[in-house]
Amino acid sequence: MKKIMFSADHEYVAADGDTATIGISDYAQDQLGDIVFVELPQVGDSFKKGDELAVVESVKAASEIYAPVDCTITAVNEALAENPEQVNSDPLGAGWLVKVSMDNEAQLDDLMDEEAYASHIA
Repeated sequence: MKKIMFSADHEYVAADGDTATIGISDYAQDQLGDIVFVELPQVGDSFKKGDELAVVESVKAASEIYAPVDCTITAVNEALAENPEQVNSDPLGAGWLVKVSMDNEAQLDDLMDEEAYASHIA
């Protein structure tokens, strides 16, 4: 059962055991506007919570995406190279950024569930 958690920086983590999919929230993509480029890490790269993981560029600005948990990249969304707008159209689906192996699942407890995140952005 996937559990979706959100960071204060608007990243989401869809966790399933010690693996997870990371992307940006619908709110974040809406604030950024039309996404025109996504810079992703390499498979095998490791990150600590808070490290810069990726960069999403929109017509408005470039935004750093931070690792919401300690992790190692197991897959990157190659489709975004040709279709970065998928981050806008389906941020929690086809617009995912990376898949990871989490080093410490307990870090999910530091994130917000959907209800808390909705309050955070309200």
